[in-house]
Amino acid sequence: MKLPSSVTRSHRCLKLILQLYVPTRHPILRVSMIQKLINKDKIKSSLVTTAGFLIRAKKSPDEVLGDLFADVQKQRIYTDGKTFADLVPNRRLKSIRQEYLMLRADPSFDLREFVTRHFYELKTDKQRPVFEANPNSKVTEHIHELWHHLERRNRRDKGSLIALPYAYVVPGGRFNEQFYWDSYFIMLGLASEERWDMVEGMVKNFAYMMRKFGFIPTANRTYFLSRSQPPFFSHMVRLLARHKGKSVLIEYLPYLLQEYRFWMRGRTKLAKQEHRAYARLVQMKNGTFLNRYYDNKMTPRPESLHEDTETAGESVERDAERLYLHLRAGAESGWDFSSRWFSDPKDIRTIHTADIIPVDLNSLLYQLEVTIADSYQLLKQPLLVRRFQKLAEKRAASINTYGWDESKGFYTDYNFHHGQSMGQLTLAGVFPLFAHIASSKQAASVARIIEKEFLKPGGLSTTLVDNSEQWDAPNGWAPLHYITIQGLRAYGYHSLANEIKKRWIATNMKVYQTEHKLVEKYNVMGGRGLGGGGEYTLQDGFGWTNGVLETLLAESD
Repeated sequence: MKLPSSVTRSHRCLKLILQLYVPTRHPILRVSMIQKLINKDKIKSSLVTTAGFLIRAKKSPDEVLGDLFADVQKQRIYTDGKTFADLVPNRRLKSIRQEYLMLRADPSFDLREFVTRHFYELKTDKQRPVFEANPNSKVTEHIHELWHHLERRNRRDKGSLIALPYAYVVPGGRFNEQFYWDSYFIMLGLASEERWDMVEGMVKNFAYMMRKFGFIPTANRTYFLSRSQPPFFSHMVRLLARHKGKSVLIEYLPYLLQEYRFWMRGRTKLAKQEHRAYARLVQMKNGTFLNRYYDNKMTPRPESLHEDTETAGESVERDAERLYLHLRAGAESGWDFSSRWFSDPKDIRTIHTADIIPVDLNSLLYQLEVTIADSYQLLKQPLLVRRFQKLAEKRAASINTYGWDESKGFYTDYNFHHGQSMGQLTLAGVFPLFAHIASSKQAASVARIIEKEFLKPGGLSTTLVDNSEQWDAPNGWAPLHYITIQGLRAYGYHSLANEIKKRWIATNMKVYQTEHKLVEKYNVMGGRGLGGGGEYTLQDGFGWTNGVLETLLAESD
């Protein structure tokens, strides 16, 4: 957002006044006054925060551009569909669309040239060159340098990118936004370097988005405004409280409640809905409430339009809109994509995410309820404390009722349409340990299966299914390693947790020593260690890998 001219003029006037009235023989005093009275960074952040509520969010580029957007994606003008979704137009989108509709019938029309003429790639705010790793740097030095390279500051809406008041760290590669659940694991690394200013700024950005949109979107992009991601906001608040004190829980209580309302919205509408499910809320047969991943749209994802329409085209027996909903819900889960969402573990066309009660989502919402209760405890509000404690207790009991598969001895997702366990073992089943919901007997069984089935030479396999999807075998992911390690430690399985930690660090280091980079996901079965699969090429950078690795390495210091 551009500063109003009146504010710019005020800056100039104030500088002139200080130059005239503060003697030049006291330069330190003058500089001090200038610093105190003219803090452009704070002014700009405040302006974004204030103006953000007055300016309506723009529509997603696919909605405004219509046929132009669809044609660019379907014709694969860019190999990665996210590239076009992130480009910045050089004039109003409606005008570009109108010009396209007039010109496209011309036999000599060149779509690639048209796009190149009307859109440009957004450069980072500091015009940073491409990051070049120093092969002689220690991995911790490499991560330290990467945090600065991955830092962004964006105070104006630019194409699909939504302005945020404070600086933030992005995951890297194709991901140049402040992503929701990625950010928690990024914050862990920043905290280990005492970068609390950045941690707090990112938390404030999420609070800003909640005030503006009513929830935390996947990331600050207009095409992400119909879905969220795994709700780690309460963990971010607790992390910040570790540095600033428990008063942080009180400060962010309104936003914790906003997050909770988002996930629990629709209770009065459940009775009229099939399977008693509305948006992200589901009423189970025993009357309790649990949650699912969802999306408010039933169209192809703009950033993956080609892939989604191709999947729908190959699924002739399924309604395309329902299929798009399930794909979008899978994207909200962060596990896009995994066999845990498929009826046939090998076939994405059988995806049915919105029919499933995910064990990880509900464990995180349990922790949100506990955090809200703890916040009210600080405010000495016993009735509200007890209310959210009861909600948390009911959710924990329901997770153990519907999420514990006795035949598997493991926590699994639950198909509420069919009234049965999904029966598939995935690392999502460790989240109840991370949330301290499991009994000691259940934790023992989970630990045995983790060691027997999931532990591989390079760390933990995300699932036991190898089907070319990125959230399946043989890939391992940093956030799931962190969750598993912490969950096992909570129940006393320190030896297993440390073995997982050792193998995961070794895999990270193997790739770093050969490739001089840290990547999004890793092959834990062996080979070069580089992960694969999914809709796009392997990305490096990489935010949550850096954060988790730095955190685990700091434990050994």
